Amino acid sequence: MIDALMQASKSDGGLAALLDDAREYAQIYLLAKERKKGCEGTGELMTLREEFRDAIVKLTIYCREKGYSCDLNGDDFDAAAHALASDTIGR
Repeated sequence: MIDALMQASKSDGGLAALLDDAREYAQIYLLAKERKKGCEGTGELMTLREEFRDAIVKLTIYCREKGYSCDLNGDDFDAAAHALASDTIGR
């Protein structure tokens, strides 16, 4: 699914920008979560999680409007973050 979005983003600047934002927030969220192990309820981590969620929501809404398949808007933010972050590593 990420691969399809990556391909579509080559010809859609709006999608590319939203995908880059979501990937950046995913990386930041995962890094903070790793560094704050055992502190999942802290304010800083919750704020980062909310910022990542907002980026996912914006990406999902854009995808729906443009007819792209995007199933990142779920309750499993960690899986979405890993999917986006792992895609970044392969670039």
